[in-house]
Amino acid sequence: MIDADFATTFTRDWVQAWNDHDLERILTHYAEDVVFHSPRIRVVTGRNVDTVTGKTELRAYWGKALGLLRDLYFEVDQVLTGSDALTILYTNERSQSVAETFVFGADGKVVTSIAAYV
Repeated sequence: MIDADFATTFTRDWVQAWNDHDLERILTHYAEDVVFHSPRIRVVTGRNVDTVTGKTELRAYWGKALGLLRDLYFEVDQVLTGSDALTILYTNERSQSVAETFVFGADGKVVTSIAAYV
């Protein structure tokens, strides 16, 4: 069960890691076998895929994305909690509204993440 304290702590640390552009700290939130879905994967990688699997592939993708987006910044708008998941609604540096849903494993690490953009 995701409680308010977990959601607040996760959200605060996750957003701060992104705003600091600290790739290794970002990755501490994710399981080794994480699956991440985002339409931005095609844009950043130039490949015809919208999913990356595993922390190694995620590190490569986000490392490239952080290199391209030097002004990346997230501002949290709202956090929604579920039984084993939470969704962070935020605005990025391009003034886009983003919803990112995180499903957590028993160890509290993200096993699945799905990003959706307006």
